[in-house]
Amino acid sequence: MSQPRSTHDEVAEAIRAMEPTGESLEFKQSTPLWVQVVKWGLILFSIVVLAYISQQLIEAGYWLMVSLTAFVAICILAIYATRRAIPLKYLFPGVLLMLALQIWPLVYTVSMSFTNYGAGHLFSKEEAIASIEANSVREVEGAQRYALNIAVPDGADVATGDLAYLLTNPDGEFFVGTLDGLEPLDAEGVEAGPTGRIISAPGWITLTPQQINARSADLAEFGVPLTNEAGETTGGVRQVGLSEAFVGSPTRVYDEETDTITDQVTGTVYVAQDAQWVPQDGAGAALPQGWRENVGFDNYTTAFTDPVLREGLTKIFLWNVFFAAFTVASTFLLGMAIALLMNDDRLKGKAIYRSLLILPYALPVYVTALVWASMFNQEFGLINNLTGLNINWLGDQTWARTAVLITNLWLGFPYWFIVCTGALQAIPGDVREAAAIDGAGAFRTVRSVIMPLLLVAVGPLMIASFSFNFNNFGLIWLLTEGGPFEGGQSQIGSTDLLITLAFRLALGGVTPNFGFASAISVIIFFLVAGISYIGFRQTKALEDVN
Repeated sequence: MSQPRSTHDEVAEAIRAMEPTGESLEFKQSTPLWVQVVKWGLILFSIVVLAYISQQLIEAGYWLMVSLTAFVAICILAIYATRRAIPLKYLFPGVLLMLALQIWPLVYTVSMSFTNYGAGHLFSKEEAIASIEANSVREVEGAQRYALNIAVPDGADVATGDLAYLLTNPDGEFFVGTLDGLEPLDAEGVEAGPTGRIISAPGWITLTPQQINARSADLAEFGVPLTNEAGETTGGVRQVGLSEAFVGSPTRVYDEETDTITDQVTGTVYVAQDAQWVPQDGAGAALPQGWRENVGFDNYTTAFTDPVLREGLTKIFLWNVFFAAFTVASTFLLGMAIALLMNDDRLKGKAIYRSLLILPYALPVYVTALVWASMFNQEFGLINNLTGLNINWLGDQTWARTAVLITNLWLGFPYWFIVCTGALQAIPGDVREAAAIDGAGAFRTVRSVIMPLLLVAVGPLMIASFSFNFNNFGLIWLLTEGGPFEGGQSQIGSTDLLITLAFRLALGGVTPNFGFASAISVIIFFLVAGISYIGFRQTKALEDVN
């Protein structure tokens, strides 16, 4: 009677039988049905979202972005619809987010820095001409009027979204008027009042009288151009009050052959100069509608050659470097000192103390900065009232910078306290015992033993902290808004960082200049990159510390 063979023998025999053919064992496991449903559901959802984005981009005319969106959709299908490309299934989301949130903003900022993009230079030359002609229309005698409502696209901010006219002609037909012209509006889903005025329409948000009044400045410059079959502007539609619009003919007409605009009322001829229409005879102001164009390196040369900006940028850069370096050094030393104290085994109740010490780090910066700003108030602030001082903390250059450094010390030391606490607990106790046996005192142990070991862990974090504080926009803007401003100017403040200056140039002034602010941002990028590179080179000396 034969003896049954063991499972081990059967497996060994099977492996030996497969060796000559070069085959390999495959252990296949079926994927649960619910996993397949979730996977294909997510793929389908991603494709639908990308298809919707593509549709919006097509309507806006951004064909390059349409191509990129289609490419992303193809990549999703190629990577996740098959069992191949396993590494890409994990790498693709990170690469996509890096391109969308890091690389693309960087490329866009650099490209914008070579343009004059800003107030009065937002559109193309053709759009500027159409806007000028539409805004100069006067009502044609006997022409029909439209019932009017003001709207913005659905999903847009009512305070900043692109304006549009929702119009109803005397025959009851609905239209939408934008800067691109007048187009019919599908009557399905449109709700109109007794006078024919559109109350609501699919895809549009109608504005309330209060919201219309808030955007009166934008509406004053808004008009709907009317064109003929040849594409030539023949007139425009303008608002009259809150509920009517009229058809008019332009008083300022563009001549393509001479590239000029003529005001038919005053006879003034405007010529193109520096992306604006200026009077040919030099008398009078330029028209407010300019256009966007490439200016090369003008923004960079302005930053370095304009005497006021050059002197201001130099002062801001020196203060910027000092602010970031002093902040890192002071917060690190204070955080490390407290961490050393809390790391002493003889101290009782360390958990409570540690919880209290991280409170400044746990509170939102915008709350803490505003509280400190109130405490630094010269007349009613807590600091002057408690100390009996009469220091103008936020109105004097030196004291304002001191206030900024004190506030940032309060905000920053808990971070280094947490980091140093973890690093100190990772240092073996034998190292300190050996130093004590060698006769090293407490200070010498910290300086010669603990500090080198600590810097190995926190060195890269110090460089990252320097980069963060170099662009610490929130603290400066909430505490001082870059001020105080001296010398009768309002562009360059005593506590300004380069990033707050760029923000003020882009959004804070009467005539925002996004192109110049982008150039400043690019300069900041290279400065931070250069300083960080030097810092990382210096940290190589710590690699030999064991």
